Amino acid sequence: MRIITRKRILDFSNEHPQSKAPLDAWFCIVEKSNYKSFVDLRKSFPSADNVGVLTVFNIGGNKYILIAAIHYNTKMVFIRHILTHSEYDRGKWKE
Repeated sequence: MRIITRKRILDFSNEHPQSKAPLDAWFCIVEKSNYKSFVDLRKSFPSADNVGVLTVFNIGGNKYILIAAIHYNTKMVFIRHILTHSEYDRGKWKE
């Protein structure tokens, strides 16, 4: 899968250094995968959820949330948001 953009991961991990290792692990898994559907993706990430057209990943033991738009037909993953759990709970990302 092609992930757009790694810069969001780098920026977030600069602000939250503890997130670097789990976000890098997520990146490596997704980049090396060839998901055909959400069902395939759930094999790697059982806690992933669909929220509308977006996929929500729990990262680092649910300390961080990565929200992505995944286009399985083109093998593209667009990172929309990376948030702390408390930021996610506020719900501003839905706006």
